Amino acid sequence: MTAEITTRTGTPTHTDTPTHTDTTAAEGTDTTAPRSRRGRRWIEHWDPEDEAFWQAGGKRVARRNLAFSVLCEHIGFSVWSLWSVMVLFMGPEYGIDPAGKFLLVAVPTVVGAVLRVPYTFAVARFGGRNWTVMSAALLLVPTLASAYVMRPGTSYTTFVLVAALTGVGGGNFASSMTNINSFYPLREKGWALGLNAGGGNIGVPVIQLLGLLVIGTAGAAHPRLVPAVYLPLVVLAALLAALRMDNLGPVANDGGAVREAVRDPHTWIMSLLYIGTFGSFIGYSFAFGLVLQSQFARTPLQAASLTFIGPLLGSLARPVGGRLADRFGGARVTLVNFAAMAIATCVVIAASAAGSLPLFLVGLIALFLLTGLGNGSTYKMIPAVFHARAVAGGLAGERAAAYGRRLSGAAMGLIGAVGALGGLGINLAFRRSFAVAGSGTAAFVSFLAFYGLCSALTWGVYLRRKGWAANPGAGKSSRLLGRNIREIPVNQARHAYLGELDHARRGEAGREAAGREAAGRGAAG
Repeated sequence: MTAEITTRTGTPTHTDTPTHTDTTAAEGTDTTAPRSRRGRRWIEHWDPEDEAFWQAGGKRVARRNLAFSVLCEHIGFSVWSLWSVMVLFMGPEYGIDPAGKFLLVAVPTVVGAVLRVPYTFAVARFGGRNWTVMSAALLLVPTLASAYVMRPGTSYTTFVLVAALTGVGGGNFASSMTNINSFYPLREKGWALGLNAGGGNIGVPVIQLLGLLVIGTAGAAHPRLVPAVYLPLVVLAALLAALRMDNLGPVANDGGAVREAVRDPHTWIMSLLYIGTFGSFIGYSFAFGLVLQSQFARTPLQAASLTFIGPLLGSLARPVGGRLADRFGGARVTLVNFAAMAIATCVVIAASAAGSLPLFLVGLIALFLLTGLGNGSTYKMIPAVFHARAVAGGLAGERAAAYGRRLSGAAMGLIGAVGALGGLGINLAFRRSFAVAGSGTAAFVSFLAFYGLCSALTWGVYLRRKGWAANPGAGKSSRLLGRNIREIPVNQARHAYLGELDHARRGEAGREAAGREAAGRGAAG
């Protein structure tokens, strides 16, 4: 097999990758009519499932792209969370009540959620590296605007519009995950996607720590320092992405799979569960400081010294949730997690009613930790659900694996977008609760009810032996779906996919010979 990573131009693009050769030599294909969009940063042959290819240089290229993807996504999450910090600086001189501040942190959430859909498809349209550069550079707009308007006397409408601009940072998650998903073999996707997502999520506590540093040193009268710090970081991230990342030519959008995913009820069930996990994580992250100020009369410095703890623990817990799902099954871990979230919410409600800040912090930080675990376990459920769906529908082996990959890939962008809307719901619930009762207790009661609904759905659809089957209406037992969620995707889907690739390669003797010839030229060079 060829172990070459090839581009249209046939010129080396990086010193740390295998020698780049002409596509014809490495792939045995005709390159006389390349697409006009191709350039020196495009890799036209990418086969990470081929172990020889992976070890010869594919792994190194994938890890390099992952590193700079994490950096750009990290900055994106920080910019998306910017107004969760800005509102802590808004004292009485700004003339904005708690309800108005909750709206300011809710607006970026909904914009980011909506943008996740087009950002998912932008990777195939423009190229992963190209879109990462563009989306990172776009972060300059909300960062500059926030630094400019952040002063007393600015109209509330202006604040809302500028806060909405920071929603572009929320879209970066979808394109980053889609891009890195294409670089890694199935056997390493869990680790790579978990690291990519967790590294991005940590952008939330990092900017909150920066807010604490600014308040503690310069004081609450200097909020512009926070976005000012990020201006050179945004430029640096975009520049490094331009210099060190690659586009993958084989990546393409599958409109038919998207339409199937939209019609499949499991897409919407998983979206609802992801609202309960990621929606809770991002919603609490944005609202934490405001709740401390509004309900417990904390000063900006006191609030900022606590707000980063929960998001940090939740970000670090996400890969752990995925690992637990690998070991015990995604549905089981998710069900237990939602039950634990309900218990933690009861602690928060009791603390809120009693006015106990220490107990409140214990309950809410536990919620943050559990949302991170749930993020990992629910995301791991998605490919398992669609593979089990295929098996229950009569497919087997390679056909079931291919169907599961195709549908889960299309569904992930949509599920991520809908899940992020949970952050909007949380902040709107807090806004209403504080406006009516001056407390967040009523909002937490509504969250408790929602976690109960998520628990019931997880058990009824994916674990109950005689519940709703993987093929609704067919009258089959859902035992098959439960077993597939826990066992099939990690092993059988992987081997089916590898078998599918091996079958395709067996008849390509000419390509293999050309690959050996190209590899020999690369070694000689």
